[in-house]
Amino acid sequence: MLAATPLFQATGWKPIDTDIVVVGILASMACAVLGVFLVLRRMSMMGDALSHAVLPGLAAAFLITADRTGVAMLLGAAIVGIGTALLTQLVHSYGKVEEGAAMGVVFTVLFALGLVLIVVAAHGTDLDPDCVLHGYIETVALDHVALPAALAPLLGPSVPRAALTTGTLLLVNLLFIGLLYKELKLCTFDAPLATALGFSSQLLHYLLMTLVAMTTVVAFEAVGSILVIAMLIVPAATARLLTDRLSVMLVLSMALGAAAALLGHAGAITLPSWLGFGDFSTSTSGMMGVAAGALFVVALFCAPRQGLLTRAWHQTRLALRVAREDVIGRLYRLEENNPGTAVALRQLRGTVQSPSLILRLAVRGLRREGLVRLGDGQLLLTAAGQEAARELVRSHRLWETYLDQHVWGPADHGHDSAEQLEHVTDPALQRRLAASLGHPDSDPHGKSIPTQPNPP
Repeated sequence: MLAATPLFQATGWKPIDTDIVVVGILASMACAVLGVFLVLRRMSMMGDALSHAVLPGLAAAFLITADRTGVAMLLGAAIVGIGTALLTQLVHSYGKVEEGAAMGVVFTVLFALGLVLIVVAAHGTDLDPDCVLHGYIETVALDHVALPAALAPLLGPSVPRAALTTGTLLLVNLLFIGLLYKELKLCTFDAPLATALGFSSQLLHYLLMTLVAMTTVVAFEAVGSILVIAMLIVPAATARLLTDRLSVMLVLSMALGAAAALLGHAGAITLPSWLGFGDFSTSTSGMMGVAAGALFVVALFCAPRQGLLTRAWHQTRLALRVAREDVIGRLYRLEENNPGTAVALRQLRGTVQSPSLILRLAVRGLRREGLVRLGDGQLLLTAAGQEAARELVRSHRLWETYLDQHVWGPADHGHDSAEQLEHVTDPALQRRLAASLGHPDSDPHGKSIPTQPNPP
């Protein structure tokens, strides 16, 4: 259907590309929705361990059944997946080693055993270690299965077999999460409470590990055992940067996984020609990993709350606000001792602990808002500036008094703490602070505490 649209025809999109993208999207979504719980439980390495450790189960199932498409492969993966989780817990508990080291011991040993068995099984067969490691999503269109006549008008006469398996696993994963959403949420964020309420967090843990192992096996056909780790963890980690709500995180992780599959295949067939490599294309599974990583980098910088640019913006705004308050506080204290005292900007640099650029921006903002004025190169507080500065100095001296009365230590040690607390004191907190101190008139240094200009 996509290949028939003018946009995709213009880019040379073919029906095989649609098959590849559909399989990639289904595999990525099935991985991403489970990866959310691995990320939240700080078990991202467990996905890595399972994706490698199930290899012996796959090889054993293939040696027994000589069939790489049957249910036996899933059963082999599920058995070894549960065994990996149990072995990791045993090594961690009885071996007295940290959990990460236990995972490293278990999955590397099982992965090596799996490679040996695969090489033995691949002798004279079509089981290729490279396909297991890197996937073979580009060949999914060669393995179609016929659909019932009732579904033909909707999905066509046949679909890739991999689309059926990955789609089925996606439905199973969604059904698992839908039925046990509350229990999974409780066990993820507070396992002891879940156990106290009668939920078996261990049972849910092993059910989750079983599904991760089975999903990993199905995703082998799409992205292989190496890049399936990216599909398990990267979309979920990206979604974690974008939201704090579990339900939204689940939806976002699936959307990001689908976007990585679409962008990855589009990049695989177009990027080499853009870079001057003729009509060659590169690995779709590899480009899916690259696309997922690119989406993570974008979220890392631009996420609304946790993005690096967002945090830098908030930190800059905070630094500006602190510098503005320090400037008017400094001017107020100077005029308090010598009314009419003006200060040059260069004199403020030695007393206000802010970078030069921040200080200049702060003074510019204060002038724009009418809190200070510039006369003969000297800064003076306006009436509005004096009122704002009075509130700030009142907070500072109330805090110095409070710290002097309630915190042991030399009296002058309260200044630095009060200097920080004055910037986070709102009028309500200031009123409670004054009431708790009995509305004092002076601070521990004998300086007058400014009165509240507009008492409630």
